[in-house]
Amino acid sequence: MRREKRLYSFLGLLLLLAVVYLNWLPGRDPAAPGGGGLKLPVPWLQPRMSFAGRNGTHFVDADTGAPLYVNGWNSYWLLSSRSPALVSEMLRRGRRMGLGVCRTWAFIDGGPGALQISPGRFNEAVFQVLDYIIYEARRNHIRLILCLVNNLDNFGGKAQYVKWAQAAGANLTNSTDSFFYDPTVKGYYKDYVKAILTRRNSYSGIRYSDEPAIFAWELMNEPRCVSNSSGPHLQAWIAEMAAYVKSLDAKHLVAVGIEGFYGTGIAERLGFNPGDWAASLCSDFIQNSAVENIDFASVHAYPDSWLPKASMEEKLRYLSSWVDSHLNDSEHILKKPVLFSEVGYLQHVEGNSTVDRDILLRVVYDKIYDSARKLQAGGGAFIWQLMVEGTHMYHDDFSLVAHDHPSTYKLITEQSCRLQMLYENDRDPDWQCAIQP
Repeated sequence: MRREKRLYSFLGLLLLLAVVYLNWLPGRDPAAPGGGGLKLPVPWLQPRMSFAGRNGTHFVDADTGAPLYVNGWNSYWLLSSRSPALVSEMLRRGRRMGLGVCRTWAFIDGGPGALQISPGRFNEAVFQVLDYIIYEARRNHIRLILCLVNNLDNFGGKAQYVKWAQAAGANLTNSTDSFFYDPTVKGYYKDYVKAILTRRNSYSGIRYSDEPAIFAWELMNEPRCVSNSSGPHLQAWIAEMAAYVKSLDAKHLVAVGIEGFYGTGIAERLGFNPGDWAASLCSDFIQNSAVENIDFASVHAYPDSWLPKASMEEKLRYLSSWVDSHLNDSEHILKKPVLFSEVGYLQHVEGNSTVDRDILLRVVYDKIYDSARKLQAGGGAFIWQLMVEGTHMYHDDFSLVAHDHPSTYKLITEQSCRLQMLYENDRDPDWQCAIQP
């Protein structure tokens, strides 16, 4: 009898802890250095979620094999905000629009607020913010694409890795192209990747490599070279690093993070680029995406900034052909899914930028939906980028608070609705489509 009472008491305590855990609203204190709220890192208490997988040219629910087409968004600033409250609010708003995947940075290399202070040395408080982002995403039935380094100097980027290697005595020029071929720099990057993938989340108790709330790893945001002659180095780097990620984590998808520009290898594709300059950056959509351990292709689309002197009609024609070309190449040449992982439009002070943005965004959304209906390669589109109040320091010229633009908000939600209604799997049980597509 005493044993039974003890057992019931123990089970009751576990139930109480579970109730507190699942109903606690963590992150209400933005000043909390590693995220606010109660920590109970017990993996089996986390909400049920399946991994995203791939079957040929489309994504699938890895548990059921059912097709998976996603509507997503970018909020690069989640980690750098160091605010659980802002993270939670952004993820909740994404969920309210039916968005299923958020693309964000999993790096701050060197400088103030760094995650990686120096090669292999980390700020634990900042790492716990990343823990919280992943933990809170799962609680909101949202998956994350986590990018591992920046091509640009913002938040350190490849330039910081080169500086670290120079400080350690490596005989390197100031060209950041050495990021792709210098053994010391590549070793730093691999060490960082290993630290991320093998991290055990302080909120959930789950290793990142075992976390289904991570949709995919992205090797780099918009890889480019200073010299076009470095193209072979970039190609070799992609193959090496994709294989390395897979050696540590066979459960998650891997992407490069390229913008989708065509290189000089296939001359007939060059006309789809926004200008001659695009072929001189040493990335190549087909060659880079064809690497064996790359699971899906990525494309960015900024017709307004790429074609600043073009009319709205010309931008529409260009965007339409840009999307069509990449959908066709992904379906028939790469035979892999493709995500339009950044779709942005400048927020003009003059003119009706909201109307123009909606028109361009609808072009991409309609083509993704048509591809999804046919069970083809267009896996989804991600608007760049969504914000919440209090994040003005992370704004760029493309940022918006969605509910401040009702027509855009409605357009995003409609796309979420119609994609989820195509294949009624992996649906958020707590989100109901309020707008009929």
